[in-house]
Amino acid sequence: MGSTINPALRSPSIFSRKPIKFIAIGVATIVVAIGAYALASSNFGNGASGAANAATVTQPSGLNQPQAGGPNQRAVGQIPAGWHPRSGTIITGAAANKAEAVAIAKYPAGTVNRVLLLSDGSYAVHMIKISWPHHVFVSKNFKVTGAIG
Repeated sequence: MGSTINPALRSPSIFSRKPIKFIAIGVATIVVAIGAYALASSNFGNGASGAANAATVTQPSGLNQPQAGGPNQRAVGQIPAGWHPRSGTIITGAAANKAEAVAIAKYPAGTVNRVLLLSDGSYAVHMIKISWPHHVFVSKNFKVTGAIG
């Protein structure tokens, strides 16, 4: 007496198409989430230049002057009055390119990742991939006036 199971009553195989669909949907969801996060945390503009691509960056009061000291906090030259990390307006365009070129000419080992227009009209060039300086200050006339690490 053999028992046969009606094929219509069998449970679906573990290798059916439904688990594969769920895995594909899960992977797609993760990829979209990672892409959205990367896009939201990106600092890149839309390719426009000049003030149209500017963003203001501020910091809480009480941090008006950088504190010299520590291995990466030495300062040389003139630091703009009232300057503190994360102050200024991020700029792009011709003025930013000139400020960047002057800073790189003075400190060629670094990589510039942004240029900030300060309230007095001078520039702070933010450098990375260099042990010192971290900020190079450039006058309105595009001369290096100081640096801090």
